[in-house]
Amino acid sequence: MTPPLTVLVALAAAALGLWAAWFALRDRAVILRQLWGGAVVEGLMVIQAVVAGVQHATGTVPAEPAVFWSYVVTQLVLLPAAALWAFAERSRWSSVVLLIAAAAVAFLQLRLAQTWGN
Repeated sequence: MTPPLTVLVALAAAALGLWAAWFALRDRAVILRQLWGGAVVEGLMVIQAVVAGVQHATGTVPAEPAVFWSYVVTQLVLLPAAALWAFAERSRWSSVVLLIAAAAVAFLQLRLAQTWGN
């Protein structure tokens, strides 16, 4: 797994989380632009998963493969689930849900780097 990609995903998720936190503090619901931001973060995570899969297939294996891949699957599910919730819940709590999901993705980037051995 490449450290620059991990940092990029973590920073993008953190930026999305800060944007959602700003909306939550202002008592506003998630807007479509934030969901597009989540889609960008999701796209970066898909690229990261593909890169990790190729590296795994070519012999560069993480220290704990089962834990690593469970983190990958978890992070890939978090933002779409938060987006669905945010779309259904049109209140400030949609921003809180997006904030929590984005923070979890940023944290999972740290754990992915640790389990890979970077």
